[in-house]
Amino acid sequence: MMRLCSLIHGLSLCLAVASLALFAGCSSIGPGTVNRDRFDYSSAIADSWKQQTLLNIVKMRYLDLPVFVDVSSVVAGYSLQTGLTGSGTLSTESAVQGNFLSGTGQAIYTDRPTITYTPLTGQKFLRSLLTPIDPKNIFFMLQSGYAADFVLALTVESLNGLHNRSTTAGTIREADPGFIRVLQLMREVQAAGAVGVRVQENKDKTETAVMFFRRDNLPPEMLDKIAEIRSLLKLPADRQQFKLVYSPTVGAEDELTVGSRSMLLIMAAMASYAEVPPADVTAGRALASAPAANDADGADGLNGVDRLHPVRIQCSSKKPVSAFAAVHYHDQWFWVDDNDWRTKRAFTSIMFLFTMMDAPGDEKLPLITIPAQ
Repeated sequence: MMRLCSLIHGLSLCLAVASLALFAGCSSIGPGTVNRDRFDYSSAIADSWKQQTLLNIVKMRYLDLPVFVDVSSVVAGYSLQTGLTGSGTLSTESAVQGNFLSGTGQAIYTDRPTITYTPLTGQKFLRSLLTPIDPKNIFFMLQSGYAADFVLALTVESLNGLHNRSTTAGTIREADPGFIRVLQLMREVQAAGAVGVRVQENKDKTETAVMFFRRDNLPPEMLDKIAEIRSLLKLPADRQQFKLVYSPTVGAEDELTVGSRSMLLIMAAMASYAEVPPADVTAGRALASAPAANDADGADGLNGVDRLHPVRIQCSSKKPVSAFAAVHYHDQWFWVDDNDWRTKRAFTSIMFLFTMMDAPGDEKLPLITIPAQ
């Protein structure tokens, strides 16, 4: 009788465990993965974007073809299967084999994400990569709080005929002194709230971006700086607003011509600051580096546009310990130091500039079929 009670108790325990396993198998595991996966995937995509951008900039220094691949979708799929079986044998007291009770259990957890990569190719994407950025988008960045000297030095090739530092055709041309001075003054005028941008609708229903100077409630020294900007850019003193027009030359009296850069030119300009092994330059594998700043020009060792928009991409044969982004190319490590906030700011701004490009909306997106599990 004692054996019978013990066996019944064992079978009851086995059924209770099986019920718990069945309940666990029916509950959802999805909600618990949201907090983990959402941040992990977003961090991984952001890091891969930084590395891809850095690699393409370095490749341009080596006259290699930049290639862009987008992560178009991420589908995280999970499955959890549990099972528990039990069996037993109840014999008489005189039986040789006696009583027998056994149980087995298993749990199978599967994490099978589906990540889709889309190469950014086609005529529309290449055109957007080569097309100069619309001047109104550049000045809207100023309106949203980005420093004028930084944004203009990064995205503009010329302002009303004054030229920025250029790396066109593999040669480096230094910026006009007047251009550097305009950028410095624009930063000060911007901080005082004396310059702004708005969009006005024309009679033909088209839109025109307009930059304007404010005169009310400004101290005399700020009015002097605005007057100096007008003089350097050859803008009439009797006009308060100017149409933003793309052109590499001086425009009409009511226009501020902006020779904006394309994304390809922006990346080429950043590539000119990348360090490369001297042996690669001597062998003709890479273009020569931009001339280093003279420490005598300032306490921070930067002068001209380099003071306003310094970018530094370092190079060594060993993998860096602390890096904002690092890539391995031509048996060398190229990286941006995590403490270099100026270069990090430039990389972050490129992300916003890429979003201003026309997306290839008429291209077919990949079709993904996720099986039910």
